[in-house]
This record gives sequence, structure tokens and C-alpha cells, in this order.
Amino acid sequence: MRGAQKTIPDQGIMTDFGPVFHLLGLILMALGLTMAAPVALDFADGNANAFPFLQAMLETVLFGTFLAMASRSEQPHPLTLRQAYLLTAGIWFVVPFFGALPFIHGAPHASLTNAYFEAVSGITTTGYSVFVSIDQLPRGVLLWRGMLNWLGGLGIAFVAMIFLPVMRIGGMRYFQTEGFDTLGKVLPRARDIASSLLKVYSTLTALCFVVFTACGMPVLDALVNAFSSIATGGFSTHDASFAIWSPSAQYAGTVFMMLGAMPYIRFFQMINGEPRALWSDSQVRAFVRWWAYACAMVVLYRLWHEDLPPERIARETLFNLASIMTSTGFGMGPIEPWGAFPLVVAFIVGIVGGCTNSSSAALQVFRVQVVLSVLRAAIRQLHSPHRVVQAMYDGKPLDDTTIGPLMQYVTAYILTLGAFSVLMSMDAGNDMTSALFAVWGALGNIGFAIGPMTRSGTMTEFSDASTWLLTLAMLLGRLGLLSIFVLVLPRFWRD
Repeated sequence: MRGAQKTIPDQGIMTDFGPVFHLLGLILMALGLTMAAPVALDFADGNANAFPFLQAMLETVLFGTFLAMASRSEQPHPLTLRQAYLLTAGIWFVVPFFGALPFIHGAPHASLTNAYFEAVSGITTTGYSVFVSIDQLPRGVLLWRGMLNWLGGLGIAFVAMIFLPVMRIGGMRYFQTEGFDTLGKVLPRARDIASSLLKVYSTLTALCFVVFTACGMPVLDALVNAFSSIATGGFSTHDASFAIWSPSAQYAGTVFMMLGAMPYIRFFQMINGEPRALWSDSQVRAFVRWWAYACAMVVLYRLWHEDLPPERIARETLFNLASIMTSTGFGMGPIEPWGAFPLVVAFIVGIVGGCTNSSSAALQVFRVQVVLSVLRAAIRQLHSPHRVVQAMYDGKPLDDTTIGPLMQYVTAYILTLGAFSVLMSMDAGNDMTSALFAVWGALGNIGFAIGPMTRSGTMTEFSDASTWLLTLAMLLGRLGLLSIFVLVLPRFWRD
């Protein structure tokens, strides 16, 4: 990733696609090589699905190699801002196609529409699925789905920490100016950030795997669920998701989903002698506090309306609301029977999402905190017109370079949610509830199925047109909306 170490402004010249293609080729090579693990597992199981999987692996490696070699430059230069936009979009649009090849060549022999949807859902860490009878799929396919989650979560965290601040997407400029001093002097360069992120990410995954194994999960189940928990991805090894596991595994899943939605940099700081780094982060405190408030309200409501053991109500609520707020997508059964009030609470926490600089998605806590700070400042200004009131975040004043793009992002998110919901409802057979929650889950990369058309836990009842619309929503939500919208502007290519 040498070319991704920094970006420089465009100088009004024609875009050179070479560095973008070269880096994309290297990424595809790496993706193809990772397919060796599920291929080996299917070979070990004596499953014939290993051969079509091997075909997909060779196709991906060869295409990536040819693309990287054909676009290699003898004198590599830092990426321009325009190239950073193109590379970020290219990764999440192109890589899922190759990640989908095993699903097309082998089990479950899916169509391009369904295979691409599944791969996008995995790499964007959404967790929606169009595959049925997951329990019956070859073990290599189950491992590959978990790996897509894990690799996607790692890539998302890297992009969020390196590219988005430079691209000034959704107020992320704050993490290049003020916010990067919260990284201390520990991680001054992209390569250092990537190395440290990989250590933290891998350590959390390994710890999660050990805990899940101790809670009674078989090795493959523990590994795939660990991949998905830390990546907040939601791909599991069974149609019933976490409902089949022991209460101890469900509590553990709740904890690791929450950890996966917290800023990874804080864990690195804790490892390096700053034990209070995690809780000193304003985002983390707000994230845990809001989730606890939501759980408390829903638990009290359910205790009043349901005749179930209190421990079960608490466990189901903690797990499902953690899954929704962290944008993971694991489930312990449907939440529609809980009633209208819990659905509203779930909808709200799903829009809020997890912390910035994690693999979580939706609006994210940082942006919601800033919006609330801006609203408080505006109300105080109305009360005292001649008083200068400054919006603050974590005790620091916010300037227009943060507030402006952030408010644009929040507005674009809400408008996109509404527009896509209307488009989904226009497709024959889609009821409004299913359409709204499907877009809510796709745009926020939440992956939690709610509505009459998703009672099977999958998205199979939606038409191909709706499936492609949800695929686009997942990509838009994962890439920060504006980083995609800007690509369709003539000025982006002209200036």
C-alpha cells in the first residue's frame, strides 16, 4: 500500500488511472490468495466444491496479477485526491465481484445478482443474505463468508482512518486535524496505522475465537462467528444465527460486537500503556450509555407486556440491540413480536450506529454527537441572540470544515434512506414496512431483517430489481454516500 500513504491535491490535469489499477490489482491478488483457506478446507473434507472454488481462486489471482503488472509505474507517486476517491470506490465495487465467484462456480450455484449481493453484504459487513439452508453449505463456503466479513471490516477500518479524513467525507476531516492528535504520536504514518490496526484487529479476533470455543462452539463455528463479530458483519454458520448457541455464547457475542464497534486505535493505546484510553473517548462513553438506555427501556417494556423469564428478556434485548446498534446483523429471533415501541427504539439505534474508526456503520456516534452539539448551540443562540455560542465536541470547538461536511452527510443519509425506501415500495409486491426496514438495514449496513418479507431471515423474497437496489444502498452506506455521489458529477472529472 505504498501509494496509499498520502494524497496530494489534484492539479487540474487528466486523471492517471495507473496507480488506481495497480493497487486494485494487488488487492485482488491478495483476495485470491486468501481463497486458499476455504479451498484447503473443502479438499480436507473431501468435498467436490473445492474444485470450482479453486477455479475462482485462480481467476482472481491471475486477473489481479495481470492488472497490477499492466499498470505498474517505474516511478510511483502519491495518490491524488481524485485517485483516492476512485480507488476507494473501485475496491468496494470490483472486489465483491471476485468475492462472488465461488458462489457462482460452486455451491450454492447462485445467480450473478444473488452472488454479488451476498459478496457485497459480506465485504461491506452488512450481514444480509439471500442464501437459504446455510447449514447445508460446504464448510469452505461458510468459512469464505466469514472471511469476507473479516477482510471487509479490516479494509473499512483502514479506509476510515486513512482515506476518509483526507477526502473530508462526512466531517471526517476532524480526525485528520483535531482527531488525529487523539492517536497521539504513536501512529504518524499510514503504514504504521495499518500495521497497528492489523495487530489490534487480529488480537480481538483471536480472543473472541477462544471465548466462543470455551462457550461450546465447534472450531469452525467459533472462527466464523469471531470473524463476523469483530468485523460487525453478521454472517453466521447457521440459519438460526446465534439463537442455537448457549446463553454464555450469546452474552459473549454481545460483548464482542460492542468491542468491534469501538475505535480500534483505543485498544492499541491501551496495549501501549494507556489503560484509560478507551473510556476517555467521548464516543465510547456515549455509545455505551445510549445502548444501555435503549436496552433498559425495551427490557422494562417487555417485562410489562410479556410473560417470559426476566433473564431471557434481558439477554435477548441486550444481544439484538447490540447487533443492531453495532450494525452487525446477528440475531436471536425476530423482534417484531416485541411490539411497536421496541421497533422504534431499534430503528433509532440502528441509525445512530457505532463509533468512528471502527468497522461499524450508519451515521456513527461522532456525527450524532456533533449534530446534537450544533442543535444545542443554535437553541442557546436563539435564547441569547447577541451571545456567541460555539458548538463543541469533547471540550474542543468545532469549525466549519467539520460541521459543514458532517451536516451534508447527515442530510444526504436521511434523504437517501427516504428515496430508496420509496423506490423499494414501488416494486410490485413490496410492502412499505419491509421496504423501509430493508433499506434501513442496507444503508446502515445493519443487516438485521425486519418486516413481513424477511421472516425467513433472508432477503430471498425481494425481486432482482430490489436486490440490486439494496446492493447499491449497502455500497453507498459503506462508502460514506458523498464519496460515491461525487463520482457522477461532471466537475469531478473536469477539474
